[in-house]
Amino acid sequence: MIDHLPPVSERLIVLHSSPIWLPQTQTWMYNQIRFLPDEVESHIVCEFTENLEQFFLPNIHSIKQASRWRYNLDYGLRFLKIRRHLGFVVEKAKKHHAQILHSHFGNVGWENMGAVRRGGLKHAATFYGLDVNLLPNLDPCWIKRFQSLFAEVDLILSEGPHMAKCIANLGCDMSKIRVHHLGVPIDEILFKPRIWNPSEPYRILIASSFREKKGIPYALEALGRINREIPLEACIIGDANKEERSRSEKQRILEAIEKNNLRGKIRMLGYQPHPVFFEEAYRSHVFLAPSVTSSDGDTEGGAPVSIIELMASGMPVVSTRHCDIPEVVQHGVTGLLAEERDVEGLVENLRWLLNHPGRWTEMVSAGRKHVETEFNARVQGEKLGRIYRELSG
Repeated sequence: MIDHLPPVSERLIVLHSSPIWLPQTQTWMYNQIRFLPDEVESHIVCEFTENLEQFFLPNIHSIKQASRWRYNLDYGLRFLKIRRHLGFVVEKAKKHHAQILHSHFGNVGWENMGAVRRGGLKHAATFYGLDVNLLPNLDPCWIKRFQSLFAEVDLILSEGPHMAKCIANLGCDMSKIRVHHLGVPIDEILFKPRIWNPSEPYRILIASSFREKKGIPYALEALGRINREIPLEACIIGDANKEERSRSEKQRILEAIEKNNLRGKIRMLGYQPHPVFFEEAYRSHVFLAPSVTSSDGDTEGGAPVSIIELMASGMPVVSTRHCDIPEVVQHGVTGLLAEERDVEGLVENLRWLLNHPGRWTEMVSAGRKHVETEFNARVQGEKLGRIYRELSG
């Protein structure tokens, strides 16, 4: 409520910089900002907007919706390589008297270095995954670029200790890195422990963009083996994006469905709004998310937020020992893990759940408690607010 907002003099003004606000696959960024404490006044500065009906927040500033001269000037200077940052960011920082610029993704942080200097801002940058492993592997110039960022940035945020080590290996002093878990809106997620009745099909949910690092073909091979033993149904939420590597992965997924005789067993829903994702989750028994390190070096960096969300919902999770996933899924306690690309390990874990239905409640209850303790978006928002306050002081 507006009546409860702190006086303007006591508010901390933070600009959040991200190219697009907001892809459906980045719900975690929406939750990160909307659960900040009232003392933090957030302004989102982006290039384009999409899905605003799902992710609307106050103070969204899009350069695409600004005046044509502003748009042409900024992109002209960037195209000519006269400057990397958008003057639009500096303009909004000065207009709203921002103290902190929070760059979401490391490459965005590098682009924003000039804006930070021009605006006299403190600078925090969060790495999320593709910036940690993929970009430096695709083009070594990103190693030097990130090192220049690390020299000037005030704070680097990482969603887990594995990612923090990866960032340090790129040349960042550990004293500048802080682990800050992404949170999920635990109060909005109904805890409904799944129960499997042997008289019904074993229903599996897979949900992700079609990228090699998601390991979907390995999931399908595991399901093909389980399908020989019991009736099975599966749902895949997600699709390829415009990238060639994503379209190629979709072809591998379709081939894996045919190879493992799963046609007729799988519903492919494409990208769906978050409510549909949860509807399908509550209809399903197990979430299967076998992430891997892709051939181009891409990784999760941290852990997929979908795992955290579905653990909170009371759903058993089968995943892999990849990046920070073991921070979330503690093998045998809050879920089950296999090694990367270990199809037999995935099969064993899926089979263990079939053979021990009486153990599900214990496991999912431990998972919910773990999320409540470590990944509650409201708690994490308060922590991020304190981080901002320390940074501004």
